[in-house]
Amino acid sequence: MPPKAGPPESGPEARHHSAGRRVLSLLKPRSVAGQVFLLQLVVVLVLIATAVVALVIQDRNRAIQEAGDRSLVAAEAFANASGTAEAMTSDDPTAALQPRAEAVRKETGVDYVVALSPYGFRWTHPDPDQIGKHVSTSYGEALEGEPHQTTFDSSLGKAVDSTVAVFDENGTAVGLVTVGVTVDKVTSVVQEQLPVVFAAGGVALLLAAGGSALVSGRLRRQTRGLDPVEMTRMYEHHDAVLHAVREGVIILDGDGRLLLVNDEARRLLALPPKAEGRPVTDLGLSPALAGLLGSGRAATDKVFLAGDILLAVNVRPVGPKGGSVATLRDTTELRALAGRADVAGGRLQLLYEASTRIGTTLDMKRTAEELTEVAVPRFADFATVELVEPVLLGDEPTGPRLDMRRIAAAGIREDAPLYPVGTHMRYAPDNPVAIGMTTGRPVLVAHLDTADRWRAQNPERAQKVITYGIHSMISVPLQARGQLLGVVEFWRSEQDPFESDDLSPAEELAARTAVCIDNARRYTREHTTAVTLQRSLLPGALPEVSALEVGHRYLPAQAGVGGDWYDVIPLPGARVALVVGDVVGHGLHAAATMGRLRTAVHNFAALDLPPDELVAHLDELITQIDQDAAAQGKTDTVTGATCLYAVYDPVSGRCVLARAGHPGPALVSPDGSVTFPDIPVAPPLGAGGGLPVETADLRLAANSRLVLYTDGLVETRDRDIDIGLGMLREALAHTDGASPDDTCRAVLDAMLRTRSNDDVALLVARTRLLDPEQVAEWEVPDDPAAVPRVRAEATRRLAAWGLGEAAFTTELILSELVTNAIRYGKSPIRLRLLHDRDSLICEVADGSSTSPHLRRATFTDEGGRGLFLVAQLSRRWGTRYTDRGKIIWAEQVLGAGAAGDLSGLLMAEL
Repeated sequence: MPPKAGPPESGPEARHHSAGRRVLSLLKPRSVAGQVFLLQLVVVLVLIATAVVALVIQDRNRAIQEAGDRSLVAAEAFANASGTAEAMTSDDPTAALQPRAEAVRKETGVDYVVALSPYGFRWTHPDPDQIGKHVSTSYGEALEGEPHQTTFDSSLGKAVDSTVAVFDENGTAVGLVTVGVTVDKVTSVVQEQLPVVFAAGGVALLLAAGGSALVSGRLRRQTRGLDPVEMTRMYEHHDAVLHAVREGVIILDGDGRLLLVNDEARRLLALPPKAEGRPVTDLGLSPALAGLLGSGRAATDKVFLAGDILLAVNVRPVGPKGGSVATLRDTTELRALAGRADVAGGRLQLLYEASTRIGTTLDMKRTAEELTEVAVPRFADFATVELVEPVLLGDEPTGPRLDMRRIAAAGIREDAPLYPVGTHMRYAPDNPVAIGMTTGRPVLVAHLDTADRWRAQNPERAQKVITYGIHSMISVPLQARGQLLGVVEFWRSEQDPFESDDLSPAEELAARTAVCIDNARRYTREHTTAVTLQRSLLPGALPEVSALEVGHRYLPAQAGVGGDWYDVIPLPGARVALVVGDVVGHGLHAAATMGRLRTAVHNFAALDLPPDELVAHLDELITQIDQDAAAQGKTDTVTGATCLYAVYDPVSGRCVLARAGHPGPALVSPDGSVTFPDIPVAPPLGAGGGLPVETADLRLAANSRLVLYTDGLVETRDRDIDIGLGMLREALAHTDGASPDDTCRAVLDAMLRTRSNDDVALLVARTRLLDPEQVAEWEVPDDPAAVPRVRAEATRRLAAWGLGEAAFTTELILSELVTNAIRYGKSPIRLRLLHDRDSLICEVADGSSTSPHLRRATFTDEGGRGLFLVAQLSRRWGTRYTDRGKIIWAEQVLGAGAAGDLSGLLMAEL
């Protein structure tokens, strides 16, 4: 079935004719003024096109001429430049000319600068691949001295090429220079004159438009250039836009009368139905808003209250007669959103400050104080923090506890009736704070005056708090690793009561603080453990010795316990050993290492080793400790430990010192002068590598003060050791006549005005000398018959000392020791008796290094009981070696502790 034919107007041909009619309607103006103006426009455009064509032709000719001039100038300048001829006659013209040719090309803006040999081979070219190739063009005219120019069509358009010859001093052509410039690179004259042509055309168009306006002025005043249909359509469009916008629009005349108002402006201002034509002051607006609209002054985002609505008003003057247009925008919701955004931003800023200000130290009390400082006054008017008792001691919290101690409080005022810091707090089980601690969740009490459970804790104080003005509270438990550490309370008096939205920032503050407090608690526990260990390893009370008067001080480092130590060790023969050491580092490892070293020093001192041998043994010990740690896969080493060991003999005043990496001592003479004796220094312990340790031998007068110290006293991060030694010298110079204890106090006051970052150990020893009358010495012949004589002389000396009651015991001891020296030792043999306070020391020296050993004799042995007898009669006995043999000594106790009836011992089974 054939398709049904439609009307003639609906076919493709009809649509083609319709489009043609629309184009003709656009080209054919409907008004007389438009037709006249179109004719004048065509005439002006023809004139402008003719002028442009003429200028383009003229410009093209001039451009070719200018391009030829530019290329010729560039070619002659390059050819006549200094060094061009020499470069062309050189061994490698390309190396000398290529950089200069490229520089000239870039500076002058030409397309290429090519240097040629007289035979046409290129020396330079912008394309390096073209260098060395032959140019077939003939340059005979140029070689004769006349510049040669050619115009040709290149791939970039029409171009001009100029070629000149380069002559040497003899007038012989040594090469050619050819420069090419495209015509398009030359500034066009048309570009300079086109603005004039277009300006003239514009003036012509303006004159044409003015003529059209004069011709059709009356017609345009009547119709304004529009037919009735177009005017109706435009009015409907503008009216729809005006009433559809979400902003209020008001148009006023110069007298402040309302000419036009849209629907949004009517709603925002609640205008009466027939407001147009009335003065703005008669519309029931606020005086301020009416005054601004009637004045016609420009305004930007001025805020006014119209009923319950906040209006942002903008006014702009328009028209020559003084009218104005005002726009109105409802900002009520925007202000509410901005307020909530400010609150959220403030909370974020609060949490950011908490992350940077809370937990700056490993001190629980300071951490709690930082929390209160951050919270007040930005989040709360008052803040308090309590911790459970075990946490304050550094122990692990053990389950929920309702008894705590308040350690921090802050507020906008200091007279709040809250419990002060230090108060022991115990909350009732139904108290909101206790409920939060039990459940682990924050508790909000928005109105304290109606919180009966909170008031029941202490009704009297609760009433004082409410009367003071505190009306709202949030309690948040401090929890870390699932354990309750304490609780923080936030209070408000002048701010609005807390809301549920405030629980989240309160929890964030508490969580941050709880982690920091838990870290501080664990640090406190470890620090307490380390301090306890270190205190247990350091000497509790130094022994009293007759050879020295000792003062001492120990200051732990600010960062924690370290490895500094000191000691005073009595030695046989009334001698005394002084030792000061330092283990680099802090913490349990340093304290434990210090204890091991101190024990080793005591053990080695018990063997009566000389200072150099003792320090060498310590070095071997540290090396072995490091090797054992490495074998076990441990990274902690003791390398860096230092030590100074000194032995003082009050009989001779001799002091022998040895040190390994440790600062040397200071010596204060009896006259008050301060010196630093030169003591040979060995590497630190563990780094000696088996090198020998040297000693220094000092002779100290009575009342001299020997000052031993660790490097923490004289060296700090901001003070060099030389400056520290100078300060120590000055401090000691002002202690003339002071006791050792007073000397320690004066030195620390002068050297450490603030707490040191390193441990400080200080030991001051004032020397004494034994009275020569308290020492008796005899040369013993190598003959057993000499024993009775020596025994008799010793008995007389004891009687002179008033020690007759000890004569019998002393005779037994020295008889045994002298007899053994004569029988088993070597000459020379010497006997020395020392009367020292409450002890009597008997020393027998001989030239043999063989050491006697104590043993239990059997019933059938005729000998072997002598040393056993000596050991039973004396407080202690032993052997020490010298450079020329050994000394066997025995020390007796005088007075109440002396040996009494010896009959039982003599009759005992040996």
